[in-house]
Amino acid sequence: MAELNAAARSDGAGSPGASGLAEPKRRRKGAPGQQAHWYTHVMLIIIVVVIGFPLAYAMLVGTQTNQEYFSHQLSPGSALKDNFDTVWNQRDLGLYMRTSAIQSVVIAAGKAVTAVLAGLAFVYFRFNLKGPVFWFVLVTLMMPTEISILALFEIVSGFGWTNSMLAITVPFLASATGAFLFRQHFSSMPAELSDAARVDGAGPLRFLWSVLLPLSWNVFGALAVIQFLYSWNMYLWPSLIIREDDSQTVQIGLGALQNIGGGLSYGPLMLGAVIASIPPTLVFVLLQKTFLKGFAITAEK
Repeated sequence: MAELNAAARSDGAGSPGASGLAEPKRRRKGAPGQQAHWYTHVMLIIIVVVIGFPLAYAMLVGTQTNQEYFSHQLSPGSALKDNFDTVWNQRDLGLYMRTSAIQSVVIAAGKAVTAVLAGLAFVYFRFNLKGPVFWFVLVTLMMPTEISILALFEIVSGFGWTNSMLAITVPFLASATGAFLFRQHFSSMPAELSDAARVDGAGPLRFLWSVLLPLSWNVFGALAVIQFLYSWNMYLWPSLIIREDDSQTVQIGLGALQNIGGGLSYGPLMLGAVIASIPPTLVFVLLQKTFLKGFAITAEK
C-alpha cells in the first residue's frame, strides 16, 4: 500500500493537473513581444530631433554674425559675446523679462484664486441658472481676446491704468479654463467630504482651505503652467496699452531686436529668443510632474 501511494505521488509530481499549477511558459528570447518595441524608440528619436532642431539652430545662429549666417555656417560663430552685449545691455532684454515675469506670476496666481472659487461655487453652491452660467463660461473659451480688445482698451484707459502693471494683469485675472478644471476636479470628489465638513460646522471657506486645497495641488500645477506660458507669450495687449519702453514685456523687447544697426541682425534676434525661452522652460520642468498629474486627474472625470 505504501508503494502504491509513493507511486501515485511520483506520478502526480510529473503531471501539471495533479498539483493544480502548471509550469509557466518561458518567453523565448527574441520573441515578437520583445523585438517589436525597437521602432518606438526610433520614432521617438526622430520626433525629438524634429522638435529640438529649431532650438539648436537658433542657439547656433545666436553665436554668429550676419556674414556667417548667410554663408550657412554650421559651427558656432565668433559673435556670441557681442550679440549678448547687444541683447542684454544695449537693448535691456533683462528689464523686459522682469516685467513679463511679474506679469505672468500675478496672472497665474490670480487666475488660480478666481478659478478655485468658481469651481467651489459651481459644485457646492446652489443658485438659479447654475447650469446656463457654467455653459456661458465655457462659451467664453471660444472668444479670443482680440474680439474684446477695443472695449477692454476703453475700460482700462478710463481707469487711468495705461503704462502700469495693473493694465497688463487685472483684465486677465479670471480664467474659464481654470473654472472648468476645478469644477471637474471638485465634481469627482466624494459627497461625504462636504457632508462631514457640514456636520463639523465648517463653513465653505474652511472646507475649501482644509479639505479641497490639499487635494488639488496637481490641478493648481497644471493651471499654473498653462497660464504662465499664456502670459509670457502675450504680445498684442501690451503693445497697445503700454507706451513706455521700460514697462514693456519680453515679446515687445524681442520685436525691438529685429532692427539693430539699421537692419535685421539674425544673431542677436536668435540669441534673445533663446534667452527669453529659459524662464517658461524652467517653470515647465519644475512643474512637469504636477502638470501631467493634473491633466491625468481631469481626464479621468
